Amino acid sequence: MNKTLAYKYIDREKSWLAFNARVLQEAGDTSVPLLDRLRFLGIFSNNLDEFFRVRFAAIRRLSLTGITGEKYLGGISAQQLVKDITEIVIEQQSESLRILNIIESELETKNIFIITEADISIEQEIFLKDFFIQKVSPELVTIILNDLAEFPVLKDTSGYLAIKLVMKKDDEVRYAVIEIPKTINRFVVLPSHDEKQYIILLDDVIRHNLNNIFNIFDYESVSAHMIKITRDAQLDIDSDLSKSMIEKISLSVKDRRIGEPVRFIYDQLIEEDTLNFFLDKMKIVSTDSIIPGGRYHNRRDYMDFPNLGRFDLLYESKPPLPIPGLSLEGSMLEKISEKDYLLNAPYQSFSYLTKFLREAALDPKVVSIKITLYRLAKNSQIISSLINAAKNGKKVTVQIELQARFDEASNISYAEQMQLEGIELIFGIKGLKVHSKICVIERVENYKIKRYGFISTGNFNESTAKVYTDVTLFTSHQQILKDIMRIFEFFDINYRVHRYKHLIVSPHYTRTKFVKLIDREIIHALAGRKTHIKLKMNSLSDFAMIDKLYEASRAGVKIQLEVRGICSLIPGIPGMSDNIEAISIVDNYLEHSRVYIFGNAGQTEVYISSADFMSRNLDGRVEVTCPIYDQDIKKELIDNFDIGWKGNVKARFHSHKFDNKYRPRNHNPIFRAQLETYRYYEKKLEDITKKEKIA
Repeated sequence: MNKTLAYKYIDREKSWLAFNARVLQEAGDTSVPLLDRLRFLGIFSNNLDEFFRVRFAAIRRLSLTGITGEKYLGGISAQQLVKDITEIVIEQQSESLRILNIIESELETKNIFIITEADISIEQEIFLKDFFIQKVSPELVTIILNDLAEFPVLKDTSGYLAIKLVMKKDDEVRYAVIEIPKTINRFVVLPSHDEKQYIILLDDVIRHNLNNIFNIFDYESVSAHMIKITRDAQLDIDSDLSKSMIEKISLSVKDRRIGEPVRFIYDQLIEEDTLNFFLDKMKIVSTDSIIPGGRYHNRRDYMDFPNLGRFDLLYESKPPLPIPGLSLEGSMLEKISEKDYLLNAPYQSFSYLTKFLREAALDPKVVSIKITLYRLAKNSQIISSLINAAKNGKKVTVQIELQARFDEASNISYAEQMQLEGIELIFGIKGLKVHSKICVIERVENYKIKRYGFISTGNFNESTAKVYTDVTLFTSHQQILKDIMRIFEFFDINYRVHRYKHLIVSPHYTRTKFVKLIDREIIHALAGRKTHIKLKMNSLSDFAMIDKLYEASRAGVKIQLEVRGICSLIPGIPGMSDNIEAISIVDNYLEHSRVYIFGNAGQTEVYISSADFMSRNLDGRVEVTCPIYDQDIKKELIDNFDIGWKGNVKARFHSHKFDNKYRPRNHNPIFRAQLETYRYYEKKLEDITKKEKIA
């Protein structure tokens, strides 16, 4: 038996690395437009950075304590997992470099050339001389290291050039470090020539000007090789009662920049003495992940590679569609008072959500707005609408999660803005992140309060809504909205456990409710009734929930799982998971919505949720799962799931082998799920237009 199958679960870290390998597959897929392949390469690198800053850092901490941690890691020791991760990442880094070289060669066939300092022409030399003097030189931070009493802190979000200067006098060696400025685009577009377009990396612009930078030194030779450090990004928040939550998070974010190193990447062509100098001075030891790489690191910057006006080398941009029956010009509240509506972004316009808040901010009958915020856009229209509402005399209450990882500084800034405008802020509950996506407004109608609101699977973020697939329910269902009000009461008085009639709320009820829903499917199956479970989520790693799905499989329940990222469940194992299939879709959009469908012997129930089947979502956060009562919306969500399930272009099977095999086409026509989902919404609009014409 395969060693992995000695246990019932796939290690979540290895499963996550398999997900990132799927992203890397997109970068290597020749059917993907060239510039989008570069974007996927950047996403792969960015994902890996965050993985090392958080997950690898946590495993490393555990390994250093001497505790094996097998109980929490699915049967593998922390010490072994650190080694395994490093080996997998070295292999993936090598593959990403191979793919990058192929992409660059293919770009040349399209007259796009990425050149180095060795390839600069006379005309480009003139351009770059001025560019360096005017733009680059003022931004450079260059530090001579030999005589410093203390080695400088290298930031884990920056790339550096490790410099070795061999002096003419006595062959003395001096070392220096240059931080590559993040204020300048990493990719410098050079003047085109003969219909050819040229790009040079900022790193090579600096290399080209090393003589200018070090001209005060009498050196014989100079070399520059890129290095990159990744640090433990876990926030350590003190318990000083005299400090506000904003102060505590602010200090912890500042401390993050000096977190323990967990990964060191270097140009494999670097001189051995230079490498040893930096490893020694930075106190990097063998327990850290030391990874040889290529000439360039921080490949996440490829997410922002310039398009050069070459839209023929990008995916065709699909405009977001309107929601049938819901206009952005009329009153949304008036329409929502009559029926529920569903927004599926980015297929449909996220503007409906901002329109809802703008209308509430201006409506004289609206008296209050309550909302939870997790991750926000850089220039958030959501925040603008909430401030506008406060200025118009509405009572605005915002629960903002200051510990949204890597968005802490941004959320602190927004919190301070809102405080100045008189918005009441709630900073969550000790030990519980608030990850729910909910909003409720109160409006005076006929001398009574009527509520309107929305519940979502994703963040209220206009930027990510362009690339993340998420669903949002707009509703005036008074009992559901009463439950939302109870959640805000829980934020205020969190020692009291509230009861909810419709919503399923973590940390108190989500696990038990989903167990009951699965148990009901088991009872149906054992009684010989046809039933099924269809679950769409980002991650599935909670062992108890996996065991419950295994139990359902053994009882004969057909289970279909669309899990984009981590999947610790092993599908298709005889006697354990025969009736379970699990796929992952990685395509132009990031699959982010959570939709849970239970067949219930023909009386299908559908839920949308902010929660994945992970222990932290079920037990350690405030999450909200909402039932769908509108029959049309229920059908729409089931249709959406089934479209994804039919995908035979971007769907891969989850497996303990981590081989990311594509779902076979079996002579069926090409069916790209995300494209077919867009067509599904186009057809809905066409059908409604036809009916209106007939009417």
